[in-house]
Amino acid sequence: MSDAESIKAATKALMPEILDRHAKLVAIPSIAFPGFPSDPVHAMAEAVVQLLRDAGAANARLQEIPGGYPAVVADIAGPPGSPTVLLYAHYDVQPSPESQGWTSDPWTPTVKDDGRVYGRGAADDKSGLAMHFGSIKQLAANPPCNIQVLVEGEEETISHLEDFVEANPELFQFDVAVISDMGPQAVDRPGLTTALRGDVSCTIEVSTLANPVHSGLFGGAAPDAMTVMIKILAGLHDEHGDTVIPGVDSGTWPGADMDEPVYRGGSAILDGVDYLGTGTLSDRVWARPSITVIGMDLPNTVEGSNVLLPSVKARLSLRIAPGSDADAQLEALMSHLRAQTPWNAKVVVEKVKAGHAFAVDESAPAIQAAEVALAEIYGKPVESIGSGGSIPLLASLKLASPDGAIVLWGAQDVEKARIHASDESVDPAELERMVAAQTLLLVKLGAQGA
Repeated sequence: MSDAESIKAATKALMPEILDRHAKLVAIPSIAFPGFPSDPVHAMAEAVVQLLRDAGAANARLQEIPGGYPAVVADIAGPPGSPTVLLYAHYDVQPSPESQGWTSDPWTPTVKDDGRVYGRGAADDKSGLAMHFGSIKQLAANPPCNIQVLVEGEEETISHLEDFVEANPELFQFDVAVISDMGPQAVDRPGLTTALRGDVSCTIEVSTLANPVHSGLFGGAAPDAMTVMIKILAGLHDEHGDTVIPGVDSGTWPGADMDEPVYRGGSAILDGVDYLGTGTLSDRVWARPSITVIGMDLPNTVEGSNVLLPSVKARLSLRIAPGSDADAQLEALMSHLRAQTPWNAKVVVEKVKAGHAFAVDESAPAIQAAEVALAEIYGKPVESIGSGGSIPLLASLKLASPDGAIVLWGAQDVEKARIHASDESVDPAELERMVAAQTLLLVKLGAQGA
């Protein structure tokens, strides 16, 4: 029996335990955003420590991160001279407000008629934790390589781990890092992510009046801050919907095509609504910039009254093209916003964060080994795909281990996983395939040598 066949059989036998462990993790509301309770986040960190210990990583432990929630780390020694493989995932999740429209309780893992497991974090990224549990459980007794584990507690918010990694590079030396926080276009369709857009963000505050005033008495001459904000934001896209900001880079996608039916289903776009932008779908979502207003401070429709608003504040997120410099792209955005002062309004722009874009060296032996592992487990050709999402920590890990290769994959399919949205879910069969693929990759990397 080949390595792939024996690992597939072992993974199948282990799946009931993997799914039980996964469900227990999904039930913990580990939202690390400011303003949310901290106790569930700490409980989740402890649960991950226990998860890894039960898998066979006896020295799994908390790593305090200055200013933030703890990470979870572990290491398992492999044969002398074998490569070091870092397994990464994160245990924090996005909020799940009632306004999103969940059809089941986000903190009660629920298997629905389609067989998928629903719940906040079921895919992003507690599926990654389940992958690590499954791989370590199979290999800890006889590890083919040195295995390190790094599980972050603030990936979904402003992370403090990046500064810690850069201040302590000696703790993060690896030959290969396996980032299990991605996914294919659709289930049973193997995909290896080879590029990520970065994510830079800032706030813009527009002020026009010293205080609110009656819209009937003064409207028509006194400028309303919201009207000014709308005018500024409208200028960030052209008539086609392309993001147009001077100095912001754009590109084209060289790999597999984004599947239009997959994209239409995953994006939940309404019938008859046009796509934004020009060029291929792959270019638009994997290689070109995209700006979004992700929050705004202003009265809601219930509380709104007949007044001109004196000030309005918005937070913008700009996804940047792979290969571009995050700091330069953020500065281009902020400079552009500062230059927009309709009717001489007062405009203040401030940085929130700069998350770097990332591109994989597909010629690296570890990347080729990952592609082979996927092909052997799935029995199908592997697509080279991109992701519009970002993982800012990757830039810090590359600074710590500049020669290390980075594998990006996971069980979060684009078509149906709905990460960050209502009814997030993961397909158990896809999770099973990815546990097997990751386990096989560790075996192959051990055979390759350092």
